[in-house]
Amino acid sequence: MLTGFARTLRAAGVAADHHRTQSFLAALGHLDAADGRNVYWAGRLTLCAGPDDLPRYDRCFAAYFSAAFRAPRRVRATAVSVTRPVAAPYGGGEPEPAGAPGAPPATASEIEVLRHRDVARMSEAERREVHRLLALLRGTRQPRRSRRYRPAPHGGATDARRTVREILRHGGEPARLRRRVHRDRPRRVVMLVDVSGSMAAYADTLLRFAHALVRAEPGATEVFSVGTRLTRITAALRHRDPGLAMDECSAAIPDWSGGTRLGEEVRALLRLPDPRGAIVVIASDGWERGPADLLGAQMARLSRLARRVVWVNPHKGDPAYRPLTAGIRAALPYVTDFVAGHSLAAYEDLAALLAGDRPVRAVRRGGADA
Repeated sequence: MLTGFARTLRAAGVAADHHRTQSFLAALGHLDAADGRNVYWAGRLTLCAGPDDLPRYDRCFAAYFSAAFRAPRRVRATAVSVTRPVAAPYGGGEPEPAGAPGAPPATASEIEVLRHRDVARMSEAERREVHRLLALLRGTRQPRRSRRYRPAPHGGATDARRTVREILRHGGEPARLRRRVHRDRPRRVVMLVDVSGSMAAYADTLLRFAHALVRAEPGATEVFSVGTRLTRITAALRHRDPGLAMDECSAAIPDWSGGTRLGEEVRALLRLPDPRGAIVVIASDGWERGPADLLGAQMARLSRLARRVVWVNPHKGDPAYRPLTAGIRAALPYVTDFVAGHSLAAYEDLAALLAGDRPVRAVRRGGADA
């Protein structure tokens, strides 16, 4: 029952991972688990990672344990102002000691600073922390209306078959009309991750983002690596453990740090049924070694088949970046969203875009408008 509560919290977006769940169970081992206050405070202190988790925790606790006991009334905490120095974002010198003249006040936590830092400029420890946060990323998907139906208590169209069966069960006497509505299914996503040499600093993090998408919607996500050939790696990314999934990807991808032939690989993708009606995400810097006109022609075909085409370019996070390479200029007229992919914040924005939480920002057709 208690582990089920932890799973409910994870589904609601609370960072109740395996280690926090074990701490929760260990804390209850020293308390009376029959007392609702003990369960509430033990879970709140061990399963929540920050203030943003508290409202979700309260809602899940009230829903999950409504039949057993009620959540205690929350006590308003006294606000405490804390001032401390913050290191320069890219390691530009040691932070000044507390109390020194000119020491900057803290305006964000270390995690908040890390969210906006370029992955290519991170230390190994910082990159591991970003990978841990990516594993907790919410990968929900924009819903679409299915052709299949589900029963509905009211509203919708009349379900003739169920209504007739209901009448026959009552010996031909009139019965109430049965209703049905269309089911909602998650929108399919097809993601292409560039693993060529020019993307070496970002490929591993992009694959971990793809792993989070596959874990969230395994039946509605397909992932391919692109370099000198198109390789389907969805099965490798279905492992629960991110490290094991990355090892499987390394074994499955034959063209790590090679060249890029995006035009040929998009053409190979279009021979498959996967992109039809899906959101296609291409994560690449656009350094095309093949003919740019071939890439442009295949992107035009892809834009007609796919629901949306999202291009993720790590260099777009740089304010000085301009889409000047032949490959990216050929592709941009057929791209719906041209977004950055260099930091944790950029991946969170991309996840919100795929979930339908962000409005569509269309790229102007017929030009390389960034």
